[in-house]
Amino acid sequence: MKKRYLIDTSIILDSVENLSILYGGENILFISDIVLLELSKKKETLGQSGYFSREFFRLINHNLGKEIEPETIGLSPLKKGDFLWQTYLKEGENLIPLYILSRSFYETPMPDWGQNDLKIAEIALDYNLTLITNDTALKIHSLSRGIQAESLLRDSVNNVDSIDFFYQHTCHIDTLHSLKEQTWFQSLSDWSLIEIIEEENTGNAHYLNGKKQFGFKIKGAFVPQNLDEIIKTHSPYIAPLNLEQKLYYALLLHPNNRITVASGATGSGKTLIALQAGITLFKLGIVDGIVYLRNTITANDKEAELGFRKGGEFEKLDYFMYPLYSAINFTITKMQKESLAKRIEYRGESKGEQRAEATEYFMKKHNISIIDIAHARGITISRKFVIFDEVQNASNATVKLIGTRMGEESRIVFLGDLKQIDHPYLSRNRNGLATLLKIASIDDYIAAIKLKQTIRSEIAGWFEDRFNVL
Repeated sequence: MKKRYLIDTSIILDSVENLSILYGGENILFISDIVLLELSKKKETLGQSGYFSREFFRLINHNLGKEIEPETIGLSPLKKGDFLWQTYLKEGENLIPLYILSRSFYETPMPDWGQNDLKIAEIALDYNLTLITNDTALKIHSLSRGIQAESLLRDSVNNVDSIDFFYQHTCHIDTLHSLKEQTWFQSLSDWSLIEIIEEENTGNAHYLNGKKQFGFKIKGAFVPQNLDEIIKTHSPYIAPLNLEQKLYYALLLHPNNRITVASGATGSGKTLIALQAGITLFKLGIVDGIVYLRNTITANDKEAELGFRKGGEFEKLDYFMYPLYSAINFTITKMQKESLAKRIEYRGESKGEQRAEATEYFMKKHNISIIDIAHARGITISRKFVIFDEVQNASNATVKLIGTRMGEESRIVFLGDLKQIDHPYLSRNRNGLATLLKIASIDDYIAAIKLKQTIRSEIAGWFEDRFNVL
């Protein structure tokens, strides 16, 4: 039996591909004029929302549009002033029928907030349509009014907190050469981070000899990593401070690693160490530069994206690039303290919210550029080290968009914190970071690390400890 769905804006902004999934070859898809207006407003903005809004209108074949009678698709007669228009959404070589319901006058009393949501719910109620929305508030409101409402929560990851990539194992020195044959080792996926605690024996007495080995599983074999020697050899501007950061740095530099996922809280060193690794790869000539991008979502409200801020494109983008500038300025400050020559070279004040002289010079010297996600479609990023920050606020479709832009000899690291979901339609278990972590736990092509140690100020540590119930 065919189902009749009224599609909310949130579904399209998650991914235009959702319409194909809901259609399923036979279901009937409706959108209201309100959704069209919201999408039209969004398409002028930068960021993920702007991209998917433009993609939606690009795929609509308006030349085939026509007015139709509701009875032809089993819909109840139209209310006075309503209008039904049939158009098509292009999906590859196929066309998905899409029906637009327009209303001249909405009866529901409208408060200043949530006007569009209430109008969409009114259409669903009047025509007995199942509302599909990822907006939790709209879904709850609709259900409370007796409206059928569902969410399309694709790719939700269960138990994401249980996923880990670091393994400790006590191993007798006589069996180190046979790790490949040991069951525990065979069960690990490639790019697992491994700590081997060495054990010896004297007669029947077994004891730990105080030695440890660290390494990765690569192509089914244990590949030791002399972490301190790697850091000494490459001498990054900011050296990793703990074991996690050392493993992270070594992982990013490994010649066989092309994709890395790093999760961790603020202060764990995600962006800072990624920047140091990118600079090292640039100095070695392995990449031609560093590209930083971040989804333009804020913690304020769902409209506070790039397009709503003052200034030109780069002024708007600067606001969202604070994590990068913070890492750069921390690096510059340390260099200036350690060397008079660096104080002379990196002259001028370095600021986090705007690229002052020292910051601009640093970025130019290391060929660091920033890209907005909205401009990623149609480009190829070749021979670059790409840092995609705040990926917990990106949908899977956005992750795929960026991933498919990677050209030859490029590398990419995805950074994020599952505790910092600011996107209005994503959740802790359904976002780009959670999906990447899940894939990394079973796929040998992608590496991942969870940074659990944070290096924070005394004040930040106090808030972390006292407000950990929130």
